[in-house]
Amino acid sequence: MPDLAQTSKGARFWNRFANRYAARPIKDTAAYEALLADVAARLRPTDHVLEIGCGTGGMAIRLAPSAATLRATDFSEQMVRIARTKPAPGNLRFDVASAQTALDGGPFDAICAFNVLHLVDDLPGLLRDLYRNLHPGGLLISKTWCFADLGRRPRLLFGVLKTVGLFPLAISLTEAQLRQMLQDAGFVLIDHRVFGSRPQNPYFVLRKPV
Repeated sequence: MPDLAQTSKGARFWNRFANRYAARPIKDTAAYEALLADVAARLRPTDHVLEIGCGTGGMAIRLAPSAATLRATDFSEQMVRIARTKPAPGNLRFDVASAQTALDGGPFDAICAFNVLHLVDDLPGLLRDLYRNLHPGGLLISKTWCFADLGRRPRLLFGVLKTVGLFPLAISLTEAQLRQMLQDAGFVLIDHRVFGSRPQNPYFVLRKPV
């Protein structure tokens, strides 16, 4: 079960920083566009897709035309409020939900989790839930910060920022640990790459076996 106190604290952090997050420019536009193109190419017009941790909805808006429906969720009410102000395709719906409660509408053909898996308090448990809520052959498409693979100096800096409330609650894991958790949950890795210059932020495409 999710730690509700932890979830509530995380939502407060992102509610507080939602406007600043929305105003932040994309740092590597080429990498962002390449990632979107790869994800869109893996979706089918008949797919019912879930995105967890959608933030202010930019990726969901771009990906929705590649699917039959896309439900984009975030546990931050302010993030979802901003997402709902943007022009969006008619097959896209934004909902306030935690990573766990977002799964109530499953099973799905694909689940997207961009820069969110490191923010959950029980990652092995969530991965098992994601697996159960995919149709056989369904995809989990993720991009995850692996903070434990960063150098010592940035890890110390993030620790200080977390202490003073300027960095979200996050788990520190290596890419190898993340791979093992995904494998333990039952997923089969079908693609792995890095978009941009940060190898600590790997992109995984995984399939639930048929």
